[in-house]
Amino acid sequence: MSEFHAAIDVDALPPGQALEVTVDGRVIALFNVSGTFYALEGRCPHRGGPLGQGFLEGQQVSCPWHNYTFDVTTGENVVSADLKVARYEVKVDDGKVCVRLG
Repeated sequence: MSEFHAAIDVDALPPGQALEVTVDGRVIALFNVSGTFYALEGRCPHRGGPLGQGFLEGQQVSCPWHNYTFDVTTGENVVSADLKVARYEVKVDDGKVCVRLG
């Protein structure tokens, strides 16, 4: 079983915001939706746009390059559930947002 990796301090990502981070060599998009953290693969499957630099509205993030929109809780595209990005398990531990990459 893979382990959790500390990504950021909880205070580094306010509610309603997205952030691009690198965790164990992988680009990850982190999101804070009303105090709950979510993590997705950091690149949009369309053309590799940076999802962590996208526009977060509620629980949906839009890629800043071509506006492909994904539900951060599932990783599914809001138009076609067949288009997905990897979703990673997240926990908060001792003031850190931690991501399991496995």
